Amino acid sequence: MEETKLWGGRFVGTVDPIMEKFNSSISYDKRMWAEDIKGSKAYVKALEKAGLVTKTEMDQILNGMDKIYEEWLNETFQIKEGDEDIHTAHERRLKELIGETAGKLHTGRSRNDQVVTDMRLWLRDNISILMDHMLQLIKTMVERAAVEIDILFPGYTHMQRAQPIRWSHWILSHAVALSRDAERLEEIRKRTNVLPLGSGAIAGNPFPIDREFLSKELQFDAISLNSMDATSGRDFVCEILFWCTLCLVHLSKVSEDLIIYSTKEFGFITLSDAYSTGSSLMPQKKNADSLELIRGKAGRVFGRCSGFLMSLKGLPSTYNKDLQEDKEAMFEAIDAVTAVLQVASGVFSTLKVHEDAMRKALSSDMLATDLAYYLVRKKMPFRDAHSASGRAVYLAEKKGIEVKDLSLADLKTISPLFETDVSKVWSYENSVEQYAAAGGTARSSVTSQIEQLRAWLKRRQST
Repeated sequence: MEETKLWGGRFVGTVDPIMEKFNSSISYDKRMWAEDIKGSKAYVKALEKAGLVTKTEMDQILNGMDKIYEEWLNETFQIKEGDEDIHTAHERRLKELIGETAGKLHTGRSRNDQVVTDMRLWLRDNISILMDHMLQLIKTMVERAAVEIDILFPGYTHMQRAQPIRWSHWILSHAVALSRDAERLEEIRKRTNVLPLGSGAIAGNPFPIDREFLSKELQFDAISLNSMDATSGRDFVCEILFWCTLCLVHLSKVSEDLIIYSTKEFGFITLSDAYSTGSSLMPQKKNADSLELIRGKAGRVFGRCSGFLMSLKGLPSTYNKDLQEDKEAMFEAIDAVTAVLQVASGVFSTLKVHEDAMRKALSSDMLATDLAYYLVRKKMPFRDAHSASGRAVYLAEKKGIEVKDLSLADLKTISPLFETDVSKVWSYENSVEQYAAAGGTARSSVTSQIEQLRAWLKRRQST
């Protein structure tokens, strides 16, 4: 059995079965079976182009790899004892199918450049899938914001009621953060789509392999510059792990808000039953498990990111087996975000908004800043106006009434600038409409944000 290992010639005897299992990565790197076949087919074409295999041998290998591909599709491919990784499994099966010619496929190629090629191919395709889900979520949020643009509710800072805002303004605040995530993902894809194949184990490839040909064959945008860096560099894994972490941090924040808003204490929204669960003990409960799981996944993926960075930080140059930790971290993080983005889209497209509850949560003390702005418009310096508004709030508390119920006489004890037109301050619609500067919560500004995000989405969905 040891003779079948790609590295077996130097060793005698058998490997400890525990070490065999400890060393094996086939249980998870088999996910890259399609990418491994794609890379091998491109490589044998490059070998033929370099005169290292005949056309007949190339065709044998290509046909063999096609049969292996069909076996995977039909779920008949068998992983056998001794298949420590997907590369070993494929080379073993290829030899079973076509004989000794299979041994020529690995000419000048190392598992070091092979595995990182597989990973980049896999990640490139999955970044495209992630992007599709991300754009769908952002579109769902933007269109919901457009439909519900006239709903007002409290904006919070420090979890205290702060100022009236549009519900749409809250939605768009998170859509904008996710749009930055999408832009970062585009950048990561560019740096991921760099060909390492042809770098060998460390020193490069000693044969006249046309790497430009390989790059075009596998649809890479560029070729790695240095063979040592190509086989050991995992920046692209670190970047996607950080990206997944930051994206989930953003979605965790969204989830936290929605969890709070869905409680009976707030009653702003109700989640669809499709994204909720009940209690095994308390029949009345409707739990926001979809959102809690999103929040929980953020911590799990952050752990993967920080853990892999710790694996990298003490490594000497070039390939070390520690790098085998990269694939599980990458797979788990991508799986988590792929699921989260779909669930989040479902949550946003189906949740019910309770406009009356949102409206009732507005209170006149939230207009204290507007009262200060009223005085500013009467030419009072803002710091003085801020102080005067604070005294009005204090006076209302002392009288046991809402600040809007203070009489004009009461207000004039604070400043003679108060006139009968102060009554306009106590309108929540007037409050939000004053924030018409770009980025604000006025209807015109929110409409502009919606249109800008629609245009942003259109540019990406048309490419």
